[in-house]
Amino acid sequence: MDEHEQNYSEAKSEVKDKGNSDEDRDTLSHEELVEVTDTTLSELLGQDPLLGDLPQGVTLEEVGAQVALEQGQSMTIKILRGDGEEMAVVVPQRGATVLDLKRAIRRHVELRLNRSKRSRTLSWRYVWRSHWLYHDAQKLKEDWAQLADYGIHNKSRVKFVKRLREKGVP
Repeated sequence: MDEHEQNYSEAKSEVKDKGNSDEDRDTLSHEELVEVTDTTLSELLGQDPLLGDLPQGVTLEEVGAQVALEQGQSMTIKILRGDGEEMAVVVPQRGATVLDLKRAIRRHVELRLNRSKRSRTLSWRYVWRSHWLYHDAQKLKEDWAQLADYGIHNKSRVKFVKRLREKGVP
């Protein structure tokens, strides 16, 4: 019996110990099944040399991004916030645009807020209207411009800078 079957039988025995009726003994509740699945996935990912450093409660998207990163299909970009915090986001290696980078930043921040159990809502429209992404003395103004056009490659650093109001522009 492998570890997964053992986890499942342990969960079933816990259900039996709770004194459920005969017909409920062979089934797990949704919450119990989710818990067993999460535990099993965490154990499996923890043993994998490539995926072992992923956080608890990892999403399918994060696993896919990590695999693409290991295969050289994606790149990591460091985002420096105004408060000095640094975030690492993953975007595709080929054809990635500024918009892809913005979406990756949004996913990273939302996942971090969810994991820290904060119920804070960010207005991303406000964030992008009040801040530029900045790399090598260039503002990343065009959402559809490719990151390579700005000289952004694997392990590049991009900063958030406050947008200043330009003269003559309302």
